[in-house]
Amino acid sequence: MTFDVYGVGNTLADIQVQISDSLLESLGFAKGMMTLVDQPTQQRVLEALGDVPRNQCAGGSAANTILGVAGLGGRTAYAGKVGDDPLGRFCLSDMRDNQVTIDVPVSHGPTGTCVVLITEDAQRTMLTHLGVSSDVGPDDVDPSLVACSQAVYVEGYLFSAETPRQAAYRAVELAADSDALLSLTVSDAFLVDLFRDEFLELARGPVDVLFCNEDEARSLLENSDTDQCARQLGQWVPRVAVTLGAAGALLVEHGQLIRVPGVTTEAVDTTGAGDMFAAGVLYGLTNNLSFQQSAQLANQLAARIVSQLGARLSEPVDPDDIPGLAGLGTEA
Repeated sequence: MTFDVYGVGNTLADIQVQISDSLLESLGFAKGMMTLVDQPTQQRVLEALGDVPRNQCAGGSAANTILGVAGLGGRTAYAGKVGDDPLGRFCLSDMRDNQVTIDVPVSHGPTGTCVVLITEDAQRTMLTHLGVSSDVGPDDVDPSLVACSQAVYVEGYLFSAETPRQAAYRAVELAADSDALLSLTVSDAFLVDLFRDEFLELARGPVDVLFCNEDEARSLLENSDTDQCARQLGQWVPRVAVTLGAAGALLVEHGQLIRVPGVTTEAVDTTGAGDMFAAGVLYGLTNNLSFQQSAQLANQLAARIVSQLGARLSEPVDPDDIPGLAGLGTEA
């Protein structure tokens, strides 16, 4: 079997909860940011939420993208780590039920969790306890699956610890030795501050497709002009996608800067918008769409994901039903 996309990332059980600003303030976390927490802190937060309704699904950044590609009908595989506990078994079952090939041994220790606190303005504040997801390592990256994949997708969050970083570089190495497109998301602006040199080295080297939002692009190049950042990255990376939220995305391909407009929607929860955008682009590039067409599909998916709760589309999407994919990019 061949795969469209093979992903490597931190596997987490995502728990999404809608809360008030006052409750968020009482918990003491910075709004709109991702914060790494220990297990006791995560448990304290969950207890403080009481009986507020929750939505739970298998997640993590790269897992969200892989599930998004699978939801479009793409063939996907994934490498990650879960614990030998109810949440770990839930994550494996959830991904397999959604047609993702995942064959990883369970580990001793707790499955990682990401509690996503969503306020009325659709901002999401993420509290992440990595658990055993931080044990994903180079031996978990399957050379045979990389060899039969059209694209490999690596999340920047892997660089935050040594063993996952080795897994990321193993995926990079195997992709470089195959015909697979190597795609990287830098994941978060705070990671850029910590690992700027590593991300820039990858951008100047093996990366074929780079994903970042405008804050991450500015931080990466330490330049406040988003267009200049996109153009600079495009001198190194064959395809660059800089997401602009509701305004759509900037693409650079073969040195040409293209603006692809966003899709008007009413935002409920911005969780997973970037992950779903990457899913649309990767599905498109591995299924005979141009880069511009892929980004237009991605914008449609991102608009749908922010209009609902959670990082998984509530209804399946047939790419053939997305209107007017051709010719929607305009030269900047």
